[in-house]
Amino acid sequence: MTTTKLDLAGLKCPLPALKTRKALKSLAAGDRLEVLCTDPLSVIDIPNLIRETGDKVEITERSESRIVFLIEKTNGSIGKADTASSTHN
Repeated sequence: MTTTKLDLAGLKCPLPALKTRKALKSLAAGDRLEVLCTDPLSVIDIPNLIRETGDKVEITERSESRIVFLIEKTNGSIGKADTASSTHN
């Protein structure tokens, strides 16, 4: 299990979510991604992204100047829920 740090300070929506998604693709299950953001919208965008990917997220720090997320990569994958729901025939 490794922890990768991603400094996205100064980037505005939608870049923090897009760069987080890209970084998650290179991680193995069990790895963690620590993401530092300064965009206030990231408190909405990053958790929404993680709901889509099926990974786990927690906000470890939140202040007026920065938000730090700790994301754990799971075996979830984008589109997995869609596939399961389409098999009800």
